[in-house]
Amino acid sequence: MNQFQLIATIAERDVLRYTPAGVPIVGVILQHSSQQEEAGVARLVEFEMPALGAGQISGRLDSAELGAAYRFEGFLARKNRNSKALVFHIIDFSAA
Repeated sequence: MNQFQLIATIAERDVLRYTPAGVPIVGVILQHSSQQEEAGVARLVEFEMPALGAGQISGRLDSAELGAAYRFEGFLARKNRNSKALVFHIIDFSAA
């Protein structure tokens, strides 16, 4: 199973573009910061990660407020067929 959930803010957003097939896509950089417990010790976790939304969700992402916290849901996939880098594909999000 490949399901990923994350509460994050939209730090950066690309311009809405279209694939050759006409599917709208928008890329974003998500920023996360939280306190997690690992082996009984509190740990500060901070990172940025690339994400994208395709189809209907791209319009919502394109108009979402930068810097606001959202709960994102989706899956992880390779950036492209030959890459080892992962990208978060957003299938839904809501205010956190």
